Amino acid sequence: MPPWHANPAHGHFRNDARLSDEEKSLIARWVEAGAPEGDPAELPPPRQFVTGWQIGQPDAVIYMRDEPFQVPASGEVRYQYFLVDPGFKEDKWIQAAECRPGNRAVVHHIIVGLVPPGAVRPMRIVEGVESDWLAATAPGAKPLVLADGLAKLIPAGSKLVFQMHYTPNGTPQEDRSAIGLVFADPKTVKRLVGTDKAANPRFSIPPGASNYRVEATKTFQKDTLLLAFFPHMHLRGKAFRYTAKYPDGREEILLDIPHYDFNWQNTYELAEPKRMPKGSKIHCEAWYDNSDANLANPDPTATVRWGDQTWEEMMIGYFAATPAD
Repeated sequence: MPPWHANPAHGHFRNDARLSDEEKSLIARWVEAGAPEGDPAELPPPRQFVTGWQIGQPDAVIYMRDEPFQVPASGEVRYQYFLVDPGFKEDKWIQAAECRPGNRAVVHHIIVGLVPPGAVRPMRIVEGVESDWLAATAPGAKPLVLADGLAKLIPAGSKLVFQMHYTPNGTPQEDRSAIGLVFADPKTVKRLVGTDKAANPRFSIPPGASNYRVEATKTFQKDTLLLAFFPHMHLRGKAFRYTAKYPDGREEILLDIPHYDFNWQNTYELAEPKRMPKGSKIHCEAWYDNSDANLANPDPTATVRWGDQTWEEMMIGYFAATPAD
């Protein structure tokens, strides 16, 4: 766990959680044998599940606000935005970050962005690197943990902006979410990481359509190393694919998700960075099932367009990247 949705025919990923054929065969033989108990003396100790921070004790914890936000019992709650000054007087290099919901019953997702000094809204470019956000969480997502030598940057004097998506659950609730940060020693940082995207907000999925395709493309303006992928759709999301299109005409499927699951939004971390020469394109394709065969479909009779709420749709191919040179 979490379930692994990537097609093994494309790409190699350092967080691949698939069972091997040998492991699957072992389980099948054990079931066929009647699930016999092994030697109790060889029983492993009970697994210890994380109850606190998954990234270990953070160096800093920043809350979205001083007082909890009141979530109503019902109705639509538009995205809430909270601007916080963490008080950083010097640049902070981020090795790991975890967005932690204060109330998991009503927090659907958290995205934390940066507002550098002098800016009035989140910036997409920090020190020349494009980045939509610092860290995020959604159902099934793991915290951001970067490999040695890689880090994200919070410039001195920056503020953090929390984008909060709440889903009322029938009773009044309150929430005070936070982000935990683990700092990297600046002397060890070799590459600055950003989270960018290929997205398409202009689509209209017809009622009953079972395999509706939407595509988006991002062109790289300089040599870039791809590090990880994070596809995002909502309840009608069916499949997602990232394809590299190189300047010499070659194409390569980087990640193929034949069965997307909104409840397990995984990040796919490349085992080795993928170099994208200047002029290369990352081409994302998403397929949607708006039919009544999709048991998660809120309304198969509706025409579905881009929207923030879960019963609407999105098409975003996030990816983590760093300049190649």
